Amino acid sequence: MKFFTADTHFFHKDLLGNNAFAPRPFPSVEVMNQTIIDNWNARVKPTDTVYHLGDIALYFTHPASLSNEAVYNVLKALNGNLILIKGNHDSRAFFKYLKKRNFEVNGKPKFEFHDVGAVIKMNHRQLYMTHYPMMMGIVKQIINLHGHIHHYSVNVKENLNVGIDTPEKDYLNYKIPFGAPFSEADIEQMIKGKREDFAKRG
Repeated sequence: MKFFTADTHFFHKDLLGNNAFAPRPFPSVEVMNQTIIDNWNARVKPTDTVYHLGDIALYFTHPASLSNEAVYNVLKALNGNLILIKGNHDSRAFFKYLKKRNFEVNGKPKFEFHDVGAVIKMNHRQLYMTHYPMMMGIVKQIINLHGHIHHYSVNVKENLNVGIDTPEKDYLNYKIPFGAPFSEADIEQMIKGKREDFAKRG
């Protein structure tokens, strides 16, 4: 099974509280991190694949090895093989740190890395997965899954924000737990919901 997420922002203490950009009503980053881990692992099996579309964490220490190790330990606690697409807060140095400590899960590397994006076919569509939203013009059977803009939605039906703060989770017919990645069925429901929403606007 494939899952999709973005903008977990592990350890990002400035997001704590009810800010307008990415409200995280948790008393500490430790509680926030653990909530995301628990909700992720409740739905993602060890044999699944998760596409993380950038901004894994925001945590800087001196030396950097301390924060790198802390974020690495969080990622190790997450179920599944992780395909990581670089966000604006993900440094190449951190990706190099992960590469040196990569290990096998299900006969494949735990971590796979992409600087710009990845493309897969799913349900007769092509999914272009990037951190930043792409403006593609008129396309058929192509959807851009992205993150970066947190509680905003691109005003184009072919763009779908899959970050954990996305307002487009409102297209689902249930309340997804905070931090849980979106399943293939969730993505289909969100695509359909956004298209129907745009059709009503006439």
